Amino acid sequence: MTEHFLDCLGEACPVPLIKTQQELETMPAGDVLRVNVDHTCAVKNIPDWARSRSYHVEIEETGEGEWDIVIEKAPINKE
Repeated sequence: MTEHFLDCLGEACPVPLIKTQQELETMPAGDVLRVNVDHTCAVKNIPDWARSRSYHVEIEETGEGEWDIVIEKAPINKE
């Protein structure tokens, strides 16, 4: 498992979501992506999108008005 980092501070939606989607496409299953954001819309949109793909998501407040969204990329379900 490798941890990847994405700095989206100062970027408004949908930019953090798009960057998150693009980064996750390049990552193998089992890796973790930590996205640093400072816009509340990203704190809602990114986890909602990731959960819809069955990825495990945690949100950590790292400072006043800043969050890390931690996404574990789930393996592809071959059913």
